[in-house]
Amino acid sequence: MATDLVLSADAVRLGRTARDRADAIDQCGALLVELGAVEPGYVTAMHEREASIPTFVGEGVAIPHGTDASRVLVHKAALAVVQFPEGVDWGGPTVHVAIGIASSGEEHLRVLSSLAGVLTDPERAARLRSADDPDEVLELLAPAAG
Repeated sequence: MATDLVLSADAVRLGRTARDRADAIDQCGALLVELGAVEPGYVTAMHEREASIPTFVGEGVAIPHGTDASRVLVHKAALAVVQFPEGVDWGGPTVHVAIGIASSGEEHLRVLSSLAGVLTDPERAARLRSADDPDEVLELLAPAAG
């Protein structure tokens, strides 16, 4: 179905570094552009969203995404996972995994639900922060069967 968020191994970047939160958001946005999910202007909207509502969600994870107005720049729903083992200062908290979200509708709510399952399980959250194989990330973030 076209509205399903797609996360594939080519949308996972492990072992990266970022100078700061802005650089980390740029990396997530660039990956979404590379995947053909969004227009380049969406990256600017990701920074606008972050400036108004920080996207840190806990357990070393942030979910940068665009503003409501930027939904017109989304070609397809997609996720981009970028891991920063050394951590990135996210305006106080430290982020080790940034999950860029491109969504033109309500598709992102399913992703947030799946991610919530990982974040409420400290062992699974630790696995996400330290994963060294894209397949492990895909397994951790796969929607729960049921």
